[in-house]
Amino acid sequence: MNAKWIGAIFVLVSCGGFGFSIARGYRQRERLLHQLLNVLETMASELEYRLTPLPELSRKAARDTCGVLRDVFANLARELDWQSEPDAGSCMRAAMDKCHDLPACLRRPLRLLGQTLGRFDLPGQLKGIKAVQESCRRELARLERNRDARLRSYQTLGLCAGAALVILLV
Repeated sequence: MNAKWIGAIFVLVSCGGFGFSIARGYRQRERLLHQLLNVLETMASELEYRLTPLPELSRKAARDTCGVLRDVFANLARELDWQSEPDAGSCMRAAMDKCHDLPACLRRPLRLLGQTLGRFDLPGQLKGIKAVQESCRRELARLERNRDARLRSYQTLGLCAGAALVILLV
């Protein structure tokens, strides 16, 4: 009898934990987009006022971020230093391919950034960075729309699914 209740508690906690982990991943995507927006702002000012070379710019971006974005920019700096690919866009794709846990919401803006950097003159690169910033802002607005209700729903659904399984199994 006790084993049945312990199992029921484990089912309830694991299903609830699954709902909470979905909500945490959602918040993490928002945080990463905010980080990318900050890095893009820094990149634009570095290019505009200091004309920083791309490998150094990527290393600075890696120092200013954490997590998966740090890995992407560190890989990009290595790719640009080694020049294993012919252009910055190819280097960005190679850097992104090395980061398997990169969320889908960051792939498009980073791909756009890779196509922009080093390809155009300074005003063109700055316009490209602004376009990437706008893309990030649109994605962020999409994520923030009804965020609180959606996250509560994920958490509630996880707990309710666990409760339903407990009722079925007990």
